[in-house]
Amino acid sequence: MKRAHLGEFEETVLLTVAILFGNAYGFNIKHEIEKRNQRKVSIGAMRTTLSRLEKKGFLVSELGEATKVRGGKRKRYFKVTPFGKKVLEEVMENRQQLWNAIPGAAFNF
Repeated sequence: MKRAHLGEFEETVLLTVAILFGNAYGFNIKHEIEKRNQRKVSIGAMRTTLSRLEKKGFLVSELGEATKVRGGKRKRYFKVTPFGKKVLEEVMENRQQLWNAIPGAAFNF
């Protein structure tokens, strides 16, 4: 099987969806990324990334119940798929291998 590509922001969004398990919808995902990374996230970039991750098979989504608070609009909830988890594990393992390959003297300033 061909190795899946995962960009930095895609990785951040995917990890955040996992962190928010059961409560991962647009606003919460955006808020959590901004809180944890101290960086602003545009809603457009986040929605595009969520859609792309879903098309790649890393996420699945479903609509929640309509609520009066949201004027009858339904939230779209996201969940990491087993394939998405596998890709995240591969990324984590690859990064760890890179860190482990750095010679001890590399950071002796």
